[in-house]
Amino acid sequence: MIPTRIEAERLLTEAESCNPGQWADHCRVTAHCAEKIAAACGMDAEKAYILGLLHDIGRKFGVSHMKHISDGYAYMMSLGYEEAAKICLTHSFSIQNIHDYIGRFDIEEDKVRELEQALAAAEYDDYDRLIQLCDSLAGSEGVLDIEERMSDVKRRYGSYPQEKWDANIRLKAYFEAKAGKDIYEVVEKESYRPS
Repeated sequence: MIPTRIEAERLLTEAESCNPGQWADHCRVTAHCAEKIAAACGMDAEKAYILGLLHDIGRKFGVSHMKHISDGYAYMMSLGYEEAAKICLTHSFSIQNIHDYIGRFDIEEDKVRELEQALAAAEYDDYDRLIQLCDSLAGSEGVLDIEERMSDVKRRYGSYPQEKWDANIRLKAYFEAKAGKDIYEVVEKESYRPS
């Protein structure tokens, strides 16, 4: 289950007021990309937009690393939005392995184990893959080249696993094949800016 578009937008606006930052516009760009790619691939564009908008909703609770995954997952589950909770969990893991997380493990060990078990049990579908791709395309000011985005993450965190890099490139190729066109054209890379 997921919220309506209006409810998802309200949740993000509320979350942004609790923890202002560029992360909220990153979510808006992710949602835009997800909606456009989903429409081009014959998927549910509205669902894709909502999931993209909420993928980082755990940032509502403050500046964090892995904790935003745990917080977002728990928050969406508490509201009964299981599909959105799943996206909060899977969006950082194009390789389905909790230990490939880029950033600090800023949660207790028991929470890491809970996330690890939930991630291992998750059956990825094209919405998980789509938000993983869009997360890798979305800056806070607009759509980025995927390799520039991953290079930026590598600069900020000091590393970016090659296996994850390659998985993201494969996701781009996968959705380009489904859409039958260049992803950057689909997502209006040169013209889209969050409002």
